[in-house]
This record gives sequence, C-alpha cells and structure tokens, in this order.
Amino acid sequence: MTAEGSRPGLTPARLAPRDVVRVGAAGLRTRPARALLSALGIAIGIAAMVAVVGISSSSREQLNRQLAALGTNLLTVSPGKTLEGEDAKLPAEAEAMIARIGPVTAVSATGTVRNAKVYRSDKIPKVETNGLTVSAARPRLPQTVGATLRGGAWPNGATGRYPAAVLGADAAERLGIGRAGPQVEILVGGERFTVIGVLHKVMLAPELDTAVLIGWEIATDLFRFDGRATTVYTRSRDSQVEAVRAVLAATANPETPGDVSVSKPSEALAARRAADVTLNGLLLGLGAVALLVGGVGVANTMVISVLERRAEIGLRRSLGATRGQIRMQFLAESLLLSILGGVGGVLLGIAVTTGYAAYQTWPSVVPAWATAGALAATVLIGGIAGLYPAIRAARLSPTEALAAS
Repeated sequence: MTAEGSRPGLTPARLAPRDVVRVGAAGLRTRPARALLSALGIAIGIAAMVAVVGISSSSREQLNRQLAALGTNLLTVSPGKTLEGEDAKLPAEAEAMIARIGPVTAVSATGTVRNAKVYRSDKIPKVETNGLTVSAARPRLPQTVGATLRGGAWPNGATGRYPAAVLGADAAERLGIGRAGPQVEILVGGERFTVIGVLHKVMLAPELDTAVLIGWEIATDLFRFDGRATTVYTRSRDSQVEAVRAVLAATANPETPGDVSVSKPSEALAARRAADVTLNGLLLGLGAVALLVGGVGVANTMVISVLERRAEIGLRRSLGATRGQIRMQFLAESLLLSILGGVGGVLLGIAVTTGYAAYQTWPSVVPAWATAGALAATVLIGGIAGLYPAIRAARLSPTEALAAS
C-alpha cells in the first residue's frame, strides 16, 4: 500500500462535489445530538452578533430620526450686509438657483412683506402691532422646515392666490385666535384675510412662530411684494451638508456672494456622526468576539470527532481512501456544521432584533452586510477551525487508526 493508501499502479477515485457533501453530511447524521448542540453553540454566537448589530442599528436609526428632526441637514440662506453696511437683497432667482444644487433635496422660502401690519380687527389701535410680521410663503415650506399644523390647512397653489393666512403659534396667541375656520378673519395691511391654519411651534425656524404667512401671489398682488426671498430654507443629503454650504452663497448670488449669509450646520449633525463612529467600532468588536467563540466551538467539535472516529478513518484508509479525501471529508463536515449554525443564528438574530425593536417602538433595521457578513465569516471560521482536525485525521495511518480503536 502506498503512502496515499491505494494500491500501486492504481489511480485513486476522485470525489465529486456532490459526494464530498454527502460524505461530510454523513458524519453529522450519525451523531445528530452532538451536531445539533454544536450547531446551536455556533448559532447562539452568530445570533448574538446579528442581534447586537441589528439592535444597535435600529437604535441608531431611531436616534438619526430624532436628530434629523433637529435639523441636521437644514441650512438657511438670507441677505447679509453690503460693503457699505446696507441691507443686501437676494436675487429674485436665488431660490431656483439653489434648487439646482445636486445634493439639495428640498428648497422653500419666505419673503418679508413690508409695511403690512396685522390686527385682530379694525378696532385695535394702530400702535398695537404685537410685533408680528407678514411673510409670503411657498407651498412646500412646512415639509422643508418640519412645521406641522395645529389645525386647518396650508395654502396650496389655489388658495395661495386668495386672501388666506396661516398663523404662527405665537402670532395666534397674541391675536387671541385658538383655531382656524372660514369665519375667523384678521386684518393684514388693511385687507381682510381668512385664517385657514394655525401652526405648532417650529423648532427649526422659530422666526415663523411670530409670523402671519400668506401666499406668494396674493402678497404680490395686494402689497407690491417684490417677489424676492428673504430666507431660503434648504435640505440636503447628510453626507453633503458641508459641501452644499460651501457653494450656497455663490449659487444664491453669483455676483456678490459676500452679501449672502449662510447658517452653519447644526451641531446635531456632528453628534450624529460621532454616534455613528462609536457604534460602528462597538459593532465590529462584538462581532469579532462572537465569531471567535463560534470558531472555537467548531474546532473543539471537530477535534473530538476525529478522536472518536479513528476506526472509521482507519477503515476508509484501508479501503483505498486517500489522505486528501479524508481531509476533504472532515473539512466538508466542519463547513456544513458552520453553515447550519450560521443560518440558524442569522434567523434567530433577526427575530430577536425585530421583537426588541417592536417592543421599543423603533424601526427594525438589520443591515444586509451584517447577515451576509455573518454567513461568510461563519464559513471562513468553520473552514479554518476544521482545517487542523482534517489534517490530523488525514495523517493517521490505517494501522495506527485501527489499532487505536
């Protein structure tokens, strides 16, 4: 018998991939309890990794949504001062130009309507203006700044042409108006306007709380509004906020960008990115520990399997199995055990994440890289962990294996 365990002059039969799987699965079928417990150990490790990643990602998504509500990607553009110290004006096309910036996802604007005072009725003394301002507003302003209505409706393309107004939270309180309705009217610049909506307080744009907001068209028709925006609100992709801010001034006013004032990104954006970096490092560390534990479990199981199956190894070697085939058998068994545990662990981890996120009323998020990475890492760890036992099994001579049994 040659070193390979086959007869001289004969070429050992090759195992097809299908046969390799069948031979590897045979070892699992003959010891189902041990295979199940070993796979369970791997599954728990993988499930822990997936669940930690999933729960952390779900928590981060909830945090990101809360931070987004604080305006992490909201920038405002307004006129600054000229070189002579006078109040500058934005060009009439500033809003449209800003909307062309690629990473910008939403644009809206307000324009101050000057010399238009607001009163509850014509019985109010002219000096009691309550410090309210009148602003023309675009239809998409609420979505852009995160404003919500306490009652009523926001002017649309049709109602924006008629004398209809929406009151900021403080403006409604100062005017003594608790709700909107067709019978509720105020005087704006001497003209009667129907109050069709009342806003909640706007966290991201507190200047709107003391404003009376009317349609762009009616402001132009009744009050000689020049159509120039005094504040342009923009939303952009989080990763591009700084880049957008760098070009906003030159885009809004190409001739004199120095006359444009642009707000700084919210500090919440920096907090969001810091949280992302911290959580990513935590996820990688915990995932590595979980995979290491799973790999040790696979290696331990396969080493014990080799020790217990020396008789089988000796018999197969005596019947002509080569060292390569023995090595392939145990390596395939290790990989199948790892895959079984990995798939079970991923499913268990997803279930745990979904249940916990539902309990916390978070969005359930399990990143695709976590599931794919867990499976890939399980196969890799299983292969590495099963390599030494497979080599050890292949090195056993038929006589040594049969004598040890």
